Amino acid sequence: MTDPEIARLTDLADDLVQRALRRGADVAECIARSGNELSAKVRKGEPELVEEAGHRSVGMRVIKNRRVALTSTSDLSPEGLERFVADALELADLSQEDPFAGPADPDLLHRGPLPDLRTFDPAGGAIDAATAIAWARTGESAALRFDPRITNSEGATFSRTAGGFALVLSSGFRGGYKGSYQSLSVVPVADDEGGKKRRGYHWTARRSLAHLEDPRLVGEEAARRTLRRLGARKVPTCEAPVIFGPDVSRSILGMLAGVLTGGSIWRKSSYLVGREGTRVASPSITIVDDPLIPGAPGSRPFDGEGLPARRNVVIEEGILKTYLCDSYSGRKLGRPSTGSASRGASGGVGETTSNFLMLPGSLSHDDLVASTPRGLYVTEMMGFGFNAITGDFSRGAGGFWIENGKLAFPVSEVTISLNFDRLLQSIDALASDLDLRTATAAPSFRVASMTIAGS
Repeated sequence: MTDPEIARLTDLADDLVQRALRRGADVAECIARSGNELSAKVRKGEPELVEEAGHRSVGMRVIKNRRVALTSTSDLSPEGLERFVADALELADLSQEDPFAGPADPDLLHRGPLPDLRTFDPAGGAIDAATAIAWARTGESAALRFDPRITNSEGATFSRTAGGFALVLSSGFRGGYKGSYQSLSVVPVADDEGGKKRRGYHWTARRSLAHLEDPRLVGEEAARRTLRRLGARKVPTCEAPVIFGPDVSRSILGMLAGVLTGGSIWRKSSYLVGREGTRVASPSITIVDDPLIPGAPGSRPFDGEGLPARRNVVIEEGILKTYLCDSYSGRKLGRPSTGSASRGASGGVGETTSNFLMLPGSLSHDDLVASTPRGLYVTEMMGFGFNAITGDFSRGAGGFWIENGKLAFPVSEVTISLNFDRLLQSIDALASDLDLRTATAAPSFRVASMTIAGS
């Protein structure tokens, strides 16, 4: 049974598509959205910020004589919608022709019922400001009570978002679904030697409210991580193994996602140009883009061009199998779409990942550390030192020094560097601690050797 809100959004988008076609568009594609967001921040027990907003908007892409125009509006009055369609056609007349412009192949569009991927939880969408503040207070209070060395707080924040999305294409596709996501983060502060302040954090996030961690446990873990940072120091410059914990391994994977899109390949802005079918990572590394995982943050039943969602194996045992393409970049590269299109609020199309995952290994997190006689365990990275064209990688980092397979002392103010291509190919161990709090996720992994610049 179709959700009433999705039905309203679909009918609205369909009406606008038909209007654009009647006015002379060759192709008309409309996206309609509705939703609401809430964020409540508490600091030292007192509400510091509460923001709540709702929205309804439409975006359209029209193509006329291979000229593309994008428009969007939140004015859904009859006059506003009429002006919205007229503006789209006027912009198309002013645009330049693009021989690669066009809709997805109609024969590839999703047909039949959409799969239920459990993307929406009504309980999360119903959280009001008072409840959000209570969640944040509980988490922060647990952190502040955990140890007298926790002397301050940068706050605790509970956020949630919920909404609906419908897509109608003149080539024959109509579909929509609802989504939700909520999170809680706690950031305590402890006093360290020399007047330094050390902050740590912990957070939980899921599509389903019931799957969030208990806020007390979130606060306690945030405090525990903060206390572990006390006494942090530099280490001498050296070459040593580096373990990336889950919060930073997902950042590494996110960098890789950016150089795997068809757009980065045809623009030649990726070090992976021409590398398809070759080794780009350690044989232990398999990376997939899978939008069909029920309840996962990046799941979706169809892509931004109406193609069925599908699982793509991007890197298999270290070998690059495919780039992620929408129809446009596929035409540029002479290949079909991989079902990886996204649709922006203005109706524009581009490539995206869904649930972009490095598959876990068999070692537990503790065993991964224990198997490392000496090295650096990274829990945070700073800066943006990555060159997508050359693969050069250098980032500020903090974490813990490993000695004899144990975390010996906290480390701060060091820089880690290694060419990204060599980094991925030097991964020699994977943990089993993959956590789907975010759509891009990776387990802890170890790089055999990196340059660590310290004192």
